[in-house]
Amino acid sequence: MVYPIVVYGDPILRKRATDIPRDFPALPQLIQDMFDTMYAAHGIGLAAPQIGKSIRLFVVDATTLEEEEEDMSGFKKVFINPELVDELGNKWAFEEGCLSIPNIRENVTRQETVRIRYFDEGWNAREEEYSGIKARIIQHEYDHLDGKLFIDYLSPLKKRMLKGKLTNISKGDVDTEYRILAPLRK
Repeated sequence: MVYPIVVYGDPILRKRATDIPRDFPALPQLIQDMFDTMYAAHGIGLAAPQIGKSIRLFVVDATTLEEEEEDMSGFKKVFINPELVDELGNKWAFEEGCLSIPNIRENVTRQETVRIRYFDEGWNAREEEYSGIKARIIQHEYDHLDGKLFIDYLSPLKKRMLKGKLTNISKGDVDTEYRILAPLRK
C-alpha cells in the first residue's frame, strides 16, 4: 500500500516518536508499505511519522544515487528503534530536501560521520558507522523520529524567507508527484 505523505504543519512531524514493541502488529507489511511509498514519491529515505505513524522506524534506499565519491550499493536498510550513539568529524554543508516539505531544498550543515545502534527488520541488534551521504541520510531520517525537520537547521532569516512557501505546503497548495496529507487543506 502506498500511503500519502504527511506534510509540513502536521503536529505528528513535531512529536518524538515512540519505540516499537517486538510484537508490533504487521510490522513486515508496514516496512514494505514504507518502501513502496518512498519509491512512489521518488525518495531515498522515509520515516514513519511521514506516513502518520509516530513510531521509531525509518527506511532508506540510496542504491539509485550515482555518487562518484561514495559506493551506495547495498545501502537499502530498515532502522527499528534507532539510537544515534555518536556524531563525529567535520561539519559540512549539503543541499537537502524532504518529502514532507516538497519543492524546498536548502543547504544544511551536519557532521560527516554517525554511529547508530538499531534493530534490522529481523530484530537483529546492529551498531554501525556511516560517513558522507549515508550519514546525512541517516541523520535526516533520524531527526524525523525526534520531531525535527531539516528547516530547523536554517538561519532565522532563511526561515522567514520560506514562511510563505511553508504556509502553502500546510494548505496543500503545492505541486507534487505523490499524494499528500496537508493539515490545513480545506
